[in-house]
Amino acid sequence: MDRDISLILSNWKFDPDDICARKITGQDGKEKLQIRLDLGLLQMELEGRPDGQRPHKCDSALGHFQAKFEAYKAEHGSEKGFQLDEEACSELWQESLHYYHRYICLLRLGDYEYVLGDTEHNLMIFDLVQDYGVDEETRLSFEQYRPYVIMVQTRARGELRLEDEDYDGALRVLDEGIQRIRSFFDAFGDPELLESSEELQALLSWQEEILSERPLNLQQRLARELQDAIAEENYERAANLRDRLHRLEIAGRK
Repeated sequence: MDRDISLILSNWKFDPDDICARKITGQDGKEKLQIRLDLGLLQMELEGRPDGQRPHKCDSALGHFQAKFEAYKAEHGSEKGFQLDEEACSELWQESLHYYHRYICLLRLGDYEYVLGDTEHNLMIFDLVQDYGVDEETRLSFEQYRPYVIMVQTRARGELRLEDEDYDGALRVLDEGIQRIRSFFDAFGDPELLESSEELQALLSWQEEILSERPLNLQQRLARELQDAIAEENYERAANLRDRLHRLEIAGRK
């Protein structure tokens, strides 16, 4: 068997300024995700764990430790005393890295539904470790990345709305994501952390971009035309526009 991948690499140039990712169909007939790196090629599964493994005969390490948690509660009657030891947290950390590499590439490819699933997976890992991690340092090592994952998930949800030209829906998604990040930093009681958050600034910038590109509805267009008419001292036109706006407001309340 020829194991040399030089031909593949020579036909797919690495771009250091971009995420070089693509989908291919594997020999098993399933879609795979490939990433071109400066020194080679990385391939991941699209379904299940990116590495295709089934740790502890489960779909994921997260699923395994969730099952252990439920079994512990059933045996002891409560969750009191349940803890994820250092080895468990290390296993969950490694899995979260695999999912991170996959969802970043899928975001670049515009596969937003996949991104939602992978980011939710990592947030569930963060939740489990935050509640039952072995110590505060370990919990913080996961938790520090929560704003980033929220940002990526918000981006994917917003992009799905924009695909349907639902600008208002995208803005609602953004508002929710912005509030989640603000709540995260508010828990630390340090305003400087919030102000310096790159994740928050990225969502706020995208919010401004959507607002500037969103098509105006009839009421918004009339309001803008009314402002122009007043500025031009065209009071007859301004009166007509004001009447039309008034009728629209009345109709909207019915």
